[in-house]
Amino acid sequence: MPGRILVVDDVATNRTIARAKLTANYFDVIEADCGEKAIGLAEQEQPDLILLDVLMPGIDGFETCRQLKKSRRTGHIPVVMLTALDDKADRLRGLEAGADDFLSKPYPDMALFTRVSSLVRMKQMVDELRLRLETSRDLGLEGDDDLRADAGLNFADSAVLLVCDPTDMMHHTVGRIRDHLGCAIETAEGETAARALIESNHYDACVIGPNLTDGEAMRVASQLRSRPQSRHTSVMMIFQEEDLSRAHLAMEMGVSDYLTYPPDFAELAARLKIQLRRKHYSDRLRSSVHDSLVMAVTDPLTGLYNRRYANNHLDSMIRKNRTSETGLAAMVLDLDRFKAINDTHGHGAGDDVLREFARRLREAVRGVDLVSRIGGEEFLVVMPDIKQPDAERVAERVREAVERDLFELAGSAERPKVTVSIGPAIHRPEESGSDLVTRADAALYASKARGRNMVTLARAA
Repeated sequence: MPGRILVVDDVATNRTIARAKLTANYFDVIEADCGEKAIGLAEQEQPDLILLDVLMPGIDGFETCRQLKKSRRTGHIPVVMLTALDDKADRLRGLEAGADDFLSKPYPDMALFTRVSSLVRMKQMVDELRLRLETSRDLGLEGDDDLRADAGLNFADSAVLLVCDPTDMMHHTVGRIRDHLGCAIETAEGETAARALIESNHYDACVIGPNLTDGEAMRVASQLRSRPQSRHTSVMMIFQEEDLSRAHLAMEMGVSDYLTYPPDFAELAARLKIQLRRKHYSDRLRSSVHDSLVMAVTDPLTGLYNRRYANNHLDSMIRKNRTSETGLAAMVLDLDRFKAINDTHGHGAGDDVLREFARRLREAVRGVDLVSRIGGEEFLVVMPDIKQPDAERVAERVREAVERDLFELAGSAERPKVTVSIGPAIHRPEESGSDLVTRADAALYASKARGRNMVTLARAA
């Protein structure tokens, strides 16, 4: 997990001390003595985290942080601001400038490494998502063009869960958080209530108070991290000063941030905004990666799987079906005289016909069947766990569904009649997927030769 840390401080002794501590824990360290150099190094080296001093000549740490967070190249890199001033206003100013965390010098080693390790883990996860998204773009797939952390962020769309004892002063911050951020916020009074809400709701962030019965707070955090539905929820914990030794364990468990009790409301709100911003950003990255993967395996016009996916998935379906008492079948379908539709009504009308045909095809086959577009007007359906008579009945049902009703064209009163020729083939033992499709394709052309708009079963041998 150790990564590369950029240490920014105009005092060489401070940089040396930080380097010694970090390298002793196997982090790679690079250094800058001013904000201008830090921005250049961050863009060039893409570190996993930046430790940034506040008081520096030239542009100070606050302005350096703002510029780093505004840039598309560096906005995703976590920044921990460091200062010898233990002033609440400075902490808030740093967090509002976009810093991911704020530590006062001299900072305890546990506090430093707990927060650094957590943020580096987060950064490396984000890097993996960004790499996948960039790879998708290199392959010509669309994705989210604006990867800034704040792009499209609306706190009113966020949901927060506060878990605390009903007598805790934290209970009275609910309304203030709601007013300050505009987000939806619910309260759970203890572990049992929290578990019930977590099971039935989605939260972007969860704040867990300190005054629960023994072990409750950690068990709630563990449940959030162990369930797939809540694994990416940002979790903040509040610790009593005497319990701070447990913060390291909490962060190792996946807790995102912690504060000491009683928390200053302004700092709590500022840190919660950071967690919601980070959650929003990682959700956007995952969504973009998912959308790119979907585009890689689907036909954009019809929404069906494409040839690449069908070819890769067919042999897998054959292997899984070998233990079935029934068989597996494939059918290749081709719209009859489709070129005439394009020539007569235009390619836009042809697209309408393909979309409608895909809809009817999906409705006529089973949910477990693989349905794909493998050419211009050519389609493939793979049907697992099916016997020959049933496969023929499915093919005939598709043919009738296409022929039965005229096709509507957008912006035109004309409604052409469309038919389809189909060639089903029953899988033979030890036959490859490509050989199965070849036989189904030959059966399709037999249907064409016999006059179109019919089903012809492929020969068994």
